[in-house]
Amino acid sequence: MQGRRNQSWLIIVAIIFLAANLRPAITGVGPLITAITRGTGLTPGVAGLVTTLPLISFGLVSPLAPRVARKLGIERTLVLSLAVLLAGTLIRAIGTAPWLLAGMLLAGAGIAVGNVLMPSLVKRDFPERIGLMTGLYTTVMNVFAGLASGLSVPLSHHWGLGWQGSLAAWGVLGVLGLIVWLPHLGQRHLPSTAKTGGFWRSPLAWEMTLFMGLQSFLFYVNVAWLPTLLHDRGLSLNLAGWLVSLMQIISLPGTFVVPILAGRQRQQVSLVLAVALAFFVGYLGLLVTANETATIICLVLVGFGAGASISLALALFSLRTRHHEHAGQISGMAQSVGYLLAGLGPLTVGYLYTATQSWTGPLVLLLVVVVLMALSGVGAGRDRFVDAPGESSAEAL
Repeated sequence: MQGRRNQSWLIIVAIIFLAANLRPAITGVGPLITAITRGTGLTPGVAGLVTTLPLISFGLVSPLAPRVARKLGIERTLVLSLAVLLAGTLIRAIGTAPWLLAGMLLAGAGIAVGNVLMPSLVKRDFPERIGLMTGLYTTVMNVFAGLASGLSVPLSHHWGLGWQGSLAAWGVLGVLGLIVWLPHLGQRHLPSTAKTGGFWRSPLAWEMTLFMGLQSFLFYVNVAWLPTLLHDRGLSLNLAGWLVSLMQIISLPGTFVVPILAGRQRQQVSLVLAVALAFFVGYLGLLVTANETATIICLVLVGFGAGASISLALALFSLRTRHHEHAGQISGMAQSVGYLLAGLGPLTVGYLYTATQSWTGPLVLLLVVVVLMALSGVGAGRDRFVDAPGESSAEAL
């Protein structure tokens, strides 16, 4: 009994360190975009690739992660993913544009595997504590995402590391993660081999996928370009980074509360609309006023929307399916297509900003995306289920 309890604590610590690595390589980039464009010669539009490439990796690698895990086992696959993430994090410090972009691509590939396999790990080792463990790793993930946004400029300027050293500093988390995960290499977990093709023909599955993708579109635009927007409005890069960090910390209550409320309701349409309203009012406020107090209020609303929308998207995978295997299959589909869609966000906003030298166009685009997210979310939030391929509703019951 004592040995089993110790083993549980070891895997909890491993999950925490894995979660801590799943966002800083991306969120630490946004506040440094200005320094990166100066140091590498990238235009602001092309600089959008710096945060877009990891999302492309998410979309391409997510469907492959379960296949690799079937051959290597889930623990070995996660150790491999941490090694790839660490390599991508470090080679960015070389400082040239090609190595920077290659590093972001590798980092995204490592993160994608963790994103996909973490739910399988939680379900396997904590079947009676799925909500608690999901809340734990999601919170850790968001906290370190916020810390990376807030610390990237101080690491670069005040600690004298430069933008290269600031990006490379997060490799410390990767090293610690590998150290914690190495003792688990002897274990092996083979994911289900269930087919997923039938879900690609389900309108409901596509509504969930679009909701996932569009809320991710908004999140990654936030971390990539909000620091630049705030800096253009007169704030220092340091303060802009910390405000975006604060926005992500503020998202934590929404991340916790919304899935709890969603699980108590047969349909989640009202929650979708509440999340969309927070996003819409926040972006609209940023469009119509540059007042500092109003800007902070808008960031709070956007932060709440970001935290609530990702947890709601993840909750819908379970609430709209009858079996946990199907929830995992829908999650794989939504992360693959959804993150490819999200990858268009930073790049599109970067080109709009470069072409117009104004934030009006990008903010109008974000308002349109919020409306589309709401429409797909309303469909996904209705009280109905995605049936398995070849399965009728009666058979599922």
